[in-house]
Amino acid sequence: MQNIDIVITPMGLEHLDDAVRLSHQSNWPHRPEDWQLALDLSEGFVAVTGSGDVVGTILMTPYGKDCATINMVIVDESMRGRGLGRRLMAAAMTLAGDRPLRLIATAEGLPLYERLGFREMGAIVQHQGVAVNIAAPTNTEVATADDLPTILALDRAAYGADRGDLIRRLAEIGEYAVVSREGKAKAFAAIRPFGRGEVIGPVVAPDLDDAKALVSHFISRRNGTFLRVDTGAGTGLAPWLQDHGLVHVGGGIIMARPVITLSVASTVTTFALANQALG
Repeated sequence: MQNIDIVITPMGLEHLDDAVRLSHQSNWPHRPEDWQLALDLSEGFVAVTGSGDVVGTILMTPYGKDCATINMVIVDESMRGRGLGRRLMAAAMTLAGDRPLRLIATAEGLPLYERLGFREMGAIVQHQGVAVNIAAPTNTEVATADDLPTILALDRAAYGADRGDLIRRLAEIGEYAVVSREGKAKAFAAIRPFGRGEVIGPVVAPDLDDAKALVSHFISRRNGTFLRVDTGAGTGLAPWLQDHGLVHVGGGIIMARPVITLSVASTVTTFALANQALG
């Protein structure tokens, strides 16, 4: 089948079942609800054959005008090597306009993204497993609605972009915990249903000790639950996750176009992502 037989068209709710099928083909654990969340926060495209088969997906998730992530880039295994990934990327990049772009690449996708001007910025390591007994930390607490403005500010400082829509949505479908000092939240983490169980992230904190405490907050409350954490390879969190039963099962390559430069040094760091698609 030639490329001319495949049309790139906007993605809608009617494409969710096919999107789930393609993600499972790629061994991604996304449920319909996970795709729904991503699509609610994003705009995107599907590649459709003349017979109506969906053979590719891509999403562009804008964070205001600050930046956007390109995610859920999947091409049906029977259609690879035909330039379809490049066509989907071109559509998403046009949709993003002049926003700086970020993505998490697989090893297979890396050459295409490099040709499109993306550059490596680091690595993400994925840890997952069944939660084991761990002592509940003494310095964390369940977040309240009053903490949300501070959580929004902390996330913006760590990520370098306004992700208000994402942070508010996670409050609706999941839970937040915070570390507070002097009556104000200084670090936070979220947990929500995802894939085979739940995902912990984002985790934003001033240091590794606070990040560990926030992850412990959720692990201690979910003995026997399947959990996932996506953390930066350089954050120092990965060895601790491994020691507590969340094993390293893969990851991805952080890429940006153009290269990210923060104008002001942040006092907080993102120790775990919301997931690899959303950053």
